[in-house]
Amino acid sequence: MWNALLDQLLRHLVKKGSLRVKLPDGRQESYGDESGRTVSVIIHEPGTIRRLILNPELAVGEAYMNGDVTIEDDDLHGFIAIMLANKNDHGMVWWLRPVEYLRKAFRWVWQFNPASRSKRNVAHHYDLSGELYDLFLDKDRQYSCAYFRHPNDTLEQAQTNKKHHIARKLLLKPGMTVLDIGCGWGGMALTLARDYGARVVGVTLSEEQHAIATRRAQEAGLADRVEFRLMDYREVTETFDRIVSVGMIEHVGVPHYREYFRQVHDRLKPDGVALIHTIGRADGPGSTSPFIRKYIFPGGYVPAMSEAMAAIEQQNLFVDDVEVWRLHYAKTLRHWQERFDANIDKAREIYDDRFCRMWRFYLVGAEMTFRHDDQVVFQFQLSRQQDAVPLTRDYLYRDDDSKDRAPATELQHAAE
Repeated sequence: MWNALLDQLLRHLVKKGSLRVKLPDGRQESYGDESGRTVSVIIHEPGTIRRLILNPELAVGEAYMNGDVTIEDDDLHGFIAIMLANKNDHGMVWWLRPVEYLRKAFRWVWQFNPASRSKRNVAHHYDLSGELYDLFLDKDRQYSCAYFRHPNDTLEQAQTNKKHHIARKLLLKPGMTVLDIGCGWGGMALTLARDYGARVVGVTLSEEQHAIATRRAQEAGLADRVEFRLMDYREVTETFDRIVSVGMIEHVGVPHYREYFRQVHDRLKPDGVALIHTIGRADGPGSTSPFIRKYIFPGGYVPAMSEAMAAIEQQNLFVDDVEVWRLHYAKTLRHWQERFDANIDKAREIYDDRFCRMWRFYLVGAEMTFRHDDQVVFQFQLSRQQDAVPLTRDYLYRDDDSKDRAPATELQHAAE
């Protein structure tokens, strides 16, 4: 019965491409129109078939990380690309549609993130060994989408581009105060202090990130201008000239969007400007992949623009500008995955082979999601006053391309 249902599932799903599946009993089946290169999958364990039938979005990732499924030449890119491209065209098989409905219905429960739960969720991902992130991130540990202004930009250059693009949107002047919500390992805060003369308060719930960011500020001689606090963003009480938040909303949860943007409003001075950078859904509200929710980002959710805008509109904030980045994150993730693969032996020394397969499935799956499943990046520029920012975007783009490059101090820092 289970073999027949798997066959029905794959024949419904895979219409394009070429997929071959070898079953535990030795039989081999082919799916698709045989276009493109063939991706061959081996299912080693009979129980895996039942799990794939009942919850494929979770079971595929688990089977790969546990070694119950192997892919010829470890072609994860090809396998996930076939699955996502066909899913968007044909949708899931009939018996899985109620599962997707229930997942959306219960997403508010999974995304309920009061301060105590938020701290546990953050620790699950960001308090992993610091050595792990050194294996695939740039030197500044930017763990968010880079900005590839030129096709041949390195990861370091593209992350530098991102920080300075955001800084331009903040319209910084020396001496301005900045709140960095979800400051990570401190790279954005240090850049704004060092290259723009800002005074920055960064907040994070990750003990690992807080310790590293604080040490970096001291080593850079910026401890008098940058303060990192181990606290929930909802506990901040001061007001600031500017607010920046990069890759934070993904951890907030839809039930807390109004609370989040109310805090942005209340912490922003009347003539202040905020820049909110987040992964976004281009196809409307949805639900988080069960694999990502269980193993990578518990409590996480990527918002649709309609969901973010609905919360912003209720907090007396002007939307001065919205920019959508397409495929920049796919390029970023490809760099991360290639660096992780190059250092996978070191990763095995830190954790184990199962963890490495899990992390690789996460990185490759995320890249393919940006290429084939309608995910993008949104940047919302917000203010409390209509005239807080210029009326045109001219201030962001200069005629002399060389001037748009990062300050010399930042380029030197990225190369170190």
